[in-house]
Amino acid sequence: MTKQTGHTLLLLAASLIWGLAFVAQSMGSDLGAYTFLASRSWVALGILLPMILAFDTIRKKRGAPAGGPKTKADKKRLFLGAFTCGTALFAASAAQQIAITIDPSTAKASFITAMYVVLVPVGGILIGRRCGAQVWCCVALSVLGLYLLCMQGGFGSISASDWILLLCAALFSCQILLVDYFSPLVDGIRLSFGMFFVEAVWSTIFAFAFEQPAWGQITAAALPILYCGLLSSGLGYTFQILGQEGLNPAVASLAMCPESVFGALGGWLILGQTLTGREIGGCALIFAAVVLAQVPLKALCGKAAAGAEENG
Repeated sequence: MTKQTGHTLLLLAASLIWGLAFVAQSMGSDLGAYTFLASRSWVALGILLPMILAFDTIRKKRGAPAGGPKTKADKKRLFLGAFTCGTALFAASAAQQIAITIDPSTAKASFITAMYVVLVPVGGILIGRRCGAQVWCCVALSVLGLYLLCMQGGFGSISASDWILLLCAALFSCQILLVDYFSPLVDGIRLSFGMFFVEAVWSTIFAFAFEQPAWGQITAAALPILYCGLLSSGLGYTFQILGQEGLNPAVASLAMCPESVFGALGGWLILGQTLTGREIGGCALIFAAVVLAQVPLKALCGKAAAGAEENG
C-alpha cells in the first residue's frame, strides 16, 4: 500500500464516521440540541487532550520541537483561531442539531450540510478568491438538487428545518474558511482542542439558558453522545489531520465527499428511513455538485490535450 493510498483510506474512514454521526444525532434528538452538543463537545475534549500529548511525544522522538506556541504572538494567534473557529463551529453544529431535532431525516441533513463544499469557494469571493465557471455550474446543480429534495410542493413548501440546514451549510463554510486561514499558523491538534473547548463552553451556556439539562436524559442518550464525541469529533478529525498530510486537496475533498452518502445509508439501514424517487434525485444532484466542485477539470483537460498532441 502506498502512502497516498493509506492517507486516502484514512479520509474515507473519517467520512464513514461523520456520515454515521448523523444517525447518532438523530437518535439523540430527544435531548435538547444545546445539551446534546455540550455533552459531545466535552467528551471530545477528553480524547483530544491525550492526542496533544501523544503528538508532542512523537515529535520529540523525531527530534522536532513540541507543537505548542513559542511566543506571545503565537499564543495570541492560537487563542484568536480557537475562539473564531470554535464560535463558528458551535453556530454551525447547533443549527444542524436543531434541524435534526425538528426533522430527524439523516439523508436531508447530510446532503444539505454537504453543500458547504460548493459554498466555500463562493464564500472565498469575500476574501478575494475568484470563482470560475465550474463552481457556478456546481452551485446551479446543487440548487436544482435542493429544489427536488426539499420543495415537494414548490418554492413555498420548504420547511423550517431545511432553512436551518441551509444556514448550517453556510456557517460550516465560514468555519472551513477560518480553519483554512489559521491552520498554517498554529499547531493543528491544539487548534482542534481549542475549537472544541470554545464550542463546549458556548453550548453549555446556551443549554442552561434555553434548556433544562438533566443528568438522567444525558445518560439515556449516552450511546449517541459517546459516538459523536469520541468517534466523530475525536477520531474523525484526527483521521482528517493525518489523512490530509501530503495529499492533494482535491483528492482529499473527494475522499471525504461520501459523508453524505453514508449518512443517507445509515438512516436507511439503522433507522429505517426512506426517500421518495424525487428526493433521491435531489440527493444525487447535490452529491454530483459536491464532487464536481472538487474535480480539477482544467488540469484534466490540459493533460488530455497534451496527450492528444503527443499521440498525433
